[in-house]
Amino acid sequence: MVGILKRIAIVELHENNKSSPIVLINPEITYFSEAKQTFIECSLSFPGIEASITRSKVIKVKYLDYDGNKQELDAEGFLATVIQHKIDYLNGKTFLDYLSKLKRDMLLKKMLKHIKLHPPHIHGNTCRH
Repeated sequence: MVGILKRIAIVELHENNKSSPIVLINPEITYFSEAKQTFIECSLSFPGIEASITRSKVIKVKYLDYDGNKQELDAEGFLATVIQHKIDYLNGKTFLDYLSKLKRDMLLKKMLKHIKLHPPHIHGNTCRH
């Protein structure tokens, strides 16, 4: 539909061999705890690199669900980190933006080396793995 902007993130955590995706439409974090936690983060957008990123341990996020109903979610731990990571992407921010320029430049150099050694390709008849 023309003129309707939607920001959509899907968070899917696999626990006990079960998956229950959370669809967040137009999400907005309304609370960030002062307590922090650090996890190693990575992204398919930046192959071959990862970094320790510190974020709020507890958040509250309001959003519309898949059916368009207003929802509010209290998230903590790993789920809170994943949601913050996903919403950052919707806002044009990546995990690299949390790093110093020196660290970011080092990781981007490492990523370029990784891409050179492992160029992306389409799997098919000519693929050797």
